Amino acid sequence: MIHLIPLSPVSVLVAFSLITAATAAAQSSAGSSTIRFEDITAQSGLQFVVNNSASGNKNQPETMISGVALIDYDNDGFLDIYLVNGASIPSLKKDSPKFYNRLFHNNHDGTFTDVTEKAGVAGEGYDMGVAIGDFDNDGREDIFVASVTKNRLYHNNGDGTFTDVTEKAGLDNPMFKGERMWAAAAAWVDYNNDGKLDLFVANYCRWQVNKDPVCMNGGRLRAYCHPKFYESLPSTLYRNNGDGTFTDVSQEMGITGKVGKGMGIGINDYDGDGYMDIFVANDNMPNSLFHNLKGKGFEEVAMDAGVAYSESGKAVSGMGAEFRDLDNDGLPDIWHTATELETFPLFQNHGNGIFLDVTGRSGLARSTLPMSGWANGVADFDNDGLKDLFVARGNVLDNIQEFSSRTYAEPNSVFRNLGQMKFEDVSAEAGPAMQVAAPYRGAAIGDLFNTGHMDLVVTSLNGNARILRNTTSNGNHWVAFKLAGTKSNKMAIGAQVKITTPDGKSQYDIVSTSAGDGDSRDPRAHFGLASFTTLKEVDIRWPSGVHQVLKDVPADQIHRVVEP
Repeated sequence: MIHLIPLSPVSVLVAFSLITAATAAAQSSAGSSTIRFEDITAQSGLQFVVNNSASGNKNQPETMISGVALIDYDNDGFLDIYLVNGASIPSLKKDSPKFYNRLFHNNHDGTFTDVTEKAGVAGEGYDMGVAIGDFDNDGREDIFVASVTKNRLYHNNGDGTFTDVTEKAGLDNPMFKGERMWAAAAAWVDYNNDGKLDLFVANYCRWQVNKDPVCMNGGRLRAYCHPKFYESLPSTLYRNNGDGTFTDVSQEMGITGKVGKGMGIGINDYDGDGYMDIFVANDNMPNSLFHNLKGKGFEEVAMDAGVAYSESGKAVSGMGAEFRDLDNDGLPDIWHTATELETFPLFQNHGNGIFLDVTGRSGLARSTLPMSGWANGVADFDNDGLKDLFVARGNVLDNIQEFSSRTYAEPNSVFRNLGQMKFEDVSAEAGPAMQVAAPYRGAAIGDLFNTGHMDLVVTSLNGNARILRNTTSNGNHWVAFKLAGTKSNKMAIGAQVKITTPDGKSQYDIVSTSAGDGDSRDPRAHFGLASFTTLKEVDIRWPSGVHQVLKDVPADQIHRVVEP
């Protein structure tokens, strides 16, 4: 079905096709705006357990896995689920199916089918994070796996199978001081706006199996060591050559000079110059903010921008990261997680390259102080026009209860956006599914069922992955956009979408799969509309520089927009 939208004089006529006309949000009964989630894992068919191969030697990677991704690998309009896993120790090999990475196909009826072996994406080593992007612009989403052992790039063949093209692509040998680097997370980004997705990899620390320092908690129990006992690593930037290969340009582009223990990656254009900047949440080291010098290189400006340290002036345990506009002013903000007694820092973008730490005044400092957070995400869970916050929680130390009142397992948390950069913890009212405690790690946000409600997929160490379906029922409307680039990269990663509702107010979102702690989210731009059933205007700024405006766009639909 083709739906033609009247365009403004500055726009170019474009085919605007409807993916789905699902109107679950509009049909739901009016009532409370309480955000609620329901655990549908049992009936969904999703069966996946993160296996970290825990040992008495307390190998550092054991406490940190694993990432989860949402990917429409077969282009049927529904998000599928890919989860990464550990491996045997000390071999660091997936020598049993219990260690396989898993791909689950979305059956469109609330259930998922394991298609891992047919797809050929089980993996080989001790894996950590995942990033989804169409690196060759063939219209099919590919998979990059960040690993402790060896990173992998899986090319989508378009027939339900993938081919490992890591060596061919030149992504098989990231080295530092003669040793292979441990990659914790990755993000696809077209840093030079040439229409080809480049790859940014956040590396963690120098590490060898069963050679971790002996660290004690309470003076009598061996525990996972503090990150300060490990040597930091630089991040890696690979330029896409357009022929299926990549070139490591970290040194020449100014990335290598900044070392850290990278975990979460956020991508956005914080200064509005049309080029993507890169934020990295570092574990117990100052965060990194790589300012893009119009595709010619990067300068690291975290200290000058005000995002290197928390409100207390200390480097915290940076883990998951999100880089999106939370106050609808057109300036993307930064929010990342940390461990207990550190809070989860929130940096508000004030323009002119300056961020202010508003964690305290936002209400997040008090509520997050006792929490340990890993993956996080930003989405409008109740479709009221304000983006809310989610965090997957769990302590770092598996034996913390032996010497502390804190617990290893923690429940997840959701914070409702009240406007004016104020948030309230509504986890207690979010349903029984949000009260279940576990050592959660990964999380991905997306509309799994094309109903306009943003759902969650979470992982926990040595526990079952869970699907938390968004069952918020308040009658609010929504709209989402699936963008397809022509001159820009095919997935339109980096595109900026601004919507204006009939009351003249605006919201902003970016097309990006990078979020959380080595996770990959729904790439579609999603907006809650409250009571509005149509949009006055949609303004899209494509990575190529093309500016497109659509008028009178209907709500409660996922629209596909092709770059003129």
